[in-house]
Amino acid sequence: MTLLVDVFQARSDNYGYLAHDTQSGRTAAIDAPEAQAIRTALLHRGWTLSDIFITHHHRDHVEGVAELKRDFAVTVTGPRAEADKIAGLDALVDPGETLMLGKTPFEVIFTPGHTLGHVAYFDRPGLHLFTGDALFSLGCGRMFEGTPEPMWEGLKRLRELPDDTLVYCGHEYTEANARYARSIDPGNLDLKLRAEQVMALRQAGRFTIPARLGEEKRANPFLRADSPAMAAAMGMPDATPDEVFAALRRGKDDFRG
Repeated sequence: MTLLVDVFQARSDNYGYLAHDTQSGRTAAIDAPEAQAIRTALLHRGWTLSDIFITHHHRDHVEGVAELKRDFAVTVTGPRAEADKIAGLDALVDPGETLMLGKTPFEVIFTPGHTLGHVAYFDRPGLHLFTGDALFSLGCGRMFEGTPEPMWEGLKRLRELPDDTLVYCGHEYTEANARYARSIDPGNLDLKLRAEQVMALRQAGRFTIPARLGEEKRANPFLRADSPAMAAAMGMPDATPDEVFAALRRGKDDFRG
């Protein structure tokens, strides 16, 4: 295995990730939500930070950049489309490009909607997918920027990846996502099993991430907006997939369960 991934908590509900290329010894933080949490994880692993890969411009994903640049000789890479909103970038990437961490290639995948220039990073050889706030386990990010159709198209790009892909998202929202998903899709056995697993993990004080993409394809309603069953569940049998997706997202925004 070329890439090792360390998962840790940052801020109140962010996930922090270190991706370590074993062949070169280079280590990237995927986003920089909190400098101290990243330092602690580095110390625990005995790794040295060389890179930061940014998914999008929101403060809780970039706040640690300046402090980490002060303390480490790091290269900070982020989406070109958000370069004017992210301070401290050293390199820019566009969707479709390949970003190298030592010997590990990361595909840059366009996932707009949460923000207009949001990207995900995919290590295809190791099947590690870092989705930021585009895709969560059993959910997806709020649509702060843009329109439903491009966000749905971005989620479809992620859905096309192999089932064994491990999904590393930006926040621990899985339990709340499960409640909403079950409210609209109560007969889904895969969802029921995942929700029960999530509850057990959280009661034990454990993370729910990484998630298997294959399980997400079966259980996450936001990845099934083009299925007749989901359209029917939303009372929209004749709607287009992006219309169903928009309704799902509005429903989650308003959900109080």
